[in-house]
Amino acid sequence: MIIVNLNVMMAKRRISSQELAEKIGITQANLSILKTGKGKAIRFSTLNKLCEVLECKPADLLDYERGDGND
Repeated sequence: MIIVNLNVMMAKRRISSQELAEKIGITQANLSILKTGKGKAIRFSTLNKLCEVLECKPADLLDYERGDGND
């Protein structure tokens, strides 16, 4: 299971959802989907922009946790 740590990185960088959405060029609604982990995919171009704006690596935003196999 993929864990999204976008909220954590946003808090560390003290950036609002509105500001981040504007800087990476997506809607706040789509950013919210990413933050909650409800998205089914993320474009590499979006991930690249997130890393650029938040000055981080993809591993700072995404983590993996072994699930119980019932997902």
